[in-house]
Amino acid sequence: MVKILFVCMGNICRSPTAEGVFRYKIEQAGIENSVHIDSAGTIAYHVGNPPDQRAQEAALNRGIDLSSQRARRVNSEDFKKFDYVIAMDSENHYELEVICPPGYEDRLHMFLKFAQNTNETDVPDPYYGGSRGFERVLDIIEDASEGLIQHLTSNKLV
Repeated sequence: MVKILFVCMGNICRSPTAEGVFRYKIEQAGIENSVHIDSAGTIAYHVGNPPDQRAQEAALNRGIDLSSQRARRVNSEDFKKFDYVIAMDSENHYELEVICPPGYEDRLHMFLKFAQNTNETDVPDPYYGGSRGFERVLDIIEDASEGLIQHLTSNKLV
């Protein structure tokens, strides 16, 4: 089983959206029994909270329910538990580099390195914007999720 952790800053917008979208996509691909997914944030401010209501509404409009998720903070032990620790942006990637135990650096990835239809390197944070930003984030995350599934299947990891 491949274990994947999606990480953003607060674990209420981008990473729970990635967790939900990726779960939906692996179910569609029929590989849900081969992949374990979770999400976390680099800060503890929102621990225990559900995803942002705007993220939930945008995802639900696409048939993806995020309501059961709760924010948690990432920790160094996550690098030992997960095969892929995937950062939503370069700032979170840096924060993850700081807590990554020696010998686990190869598990840290940028999510958009798997995207096929964008030249962006960071998933933009929609928190301070309107609902349109959450739709854009969903589009980007769907693209990167499909690319990640392709990566996992082409490398025979699932």
